[in-house]
Amino acid sequence: MNTSAHPFTLGVFFAVFATLCWGSNFIVPYVTGNYSIFDFLAVKFMIVGVIGVVWMIVDRTNVRELTLPMQTVALTLGAIGYLGYSVCIACGVKISGPVLTPAFIAVVPVMLALLGNAQNKILAWRKLALPLSMLVFGLLLINIFANDTPLASQGAAVFGVFFSVCAVAFWLAFSVLNQKGLSKIPAHSTSAWTGLMMVGSALGMLLMMPLGWAFNLFEMPSQGASFANAGGLYVWAFLIAILSSVLGAWAWNKSSRCLPMVLSGQLIALESLFATLFGLLFEQRLPTQYEVLGMTAVLAGAVLAIRMLFASHEMGRDKLSAS
Repeated sequence: MNTSAHPFTLGVFFAVFATLCWGSNFIVPYVTGNYSIFDFLAVKFMIVGVIGVVWMIVDRTNVRELTLPMQTVALTLGAIGYLGYSVCIACGVKISGPVLTPAFIAVVPVMLALLGNAQNKILAWRKLALPLSMLVFGLLLINIFANDTPLASQGAAVFGVFFSVCAVAFWLAFSVLNQKGLSKIPAHSTSAWTGLMMVGSALGMLLMMPLGWAFNLFEMPSQGASFANAGGLYVWAFLIAILSSVLGAWAWNKSSRCLPMVLSGQLIALESLFATLFGLLFEQRLPTQYEVLGMTAVLAGAVLAIRMLFASHEMGRDKLSAS
């Protein structure tokens, strides 16, 4: 085996596995049974919170090294990036099916790269016209024909877009603030930071539960919480909690040590692809021609934009090094 290629191959494997794990977030509306997505998310984030508490106890030395303001930031980021993002994804998929919301999420790595370009002016905006046009075309194609999909109804696409845009906003805010937070803490405190975010997502759900109760968003009081009634819900919630909040983060951190940012940025788009495939599998149908064309345009535009932005960034670094 070529040892020099081994880290690269391993990095790609872990990146694909991470996006596969994250894609499980999008199947929530299909595995709730007689319960609501809010019942499911409540159970899921209580599980995530318990794992986070155990995580913090094991890593309590590093937790103590974080100041109270930084601990508060980590808890808040958990509520934003874990809970808020998951709620918007579940609502988006529930309303508009398995294609629209994943298509919007594919735009997230591009938006992050564009934010970096806006700050550092790595690449002229006119050079990004083609990939950005592909993204817009793909999203419009999916949106215009959203009402032709089996799950869609008149006007539902508007709400699907709303929750999808909110999911993008939550994840962008989380990504930017999390990056700033991590830059202010020691590298060995990263694990403690992750545990705090997991606990923060559970605390956020506890704060939201009275509101959900007031609006009758929970079915568990009427359906029952025994394992005989809700066993499937508990099993799926545990599985998705482990996949999305533990294994996904672990695998992505492993891949980040082996892959250049330009490639890892492109591979994030696989999350949208896996999410769509999972949804279509649960719906037991093939994608429509418009969904195929739209999703292909979105993914191709995302990959092209990320490649162009990071290639220009690397060229700029090389010029600086040479000078």
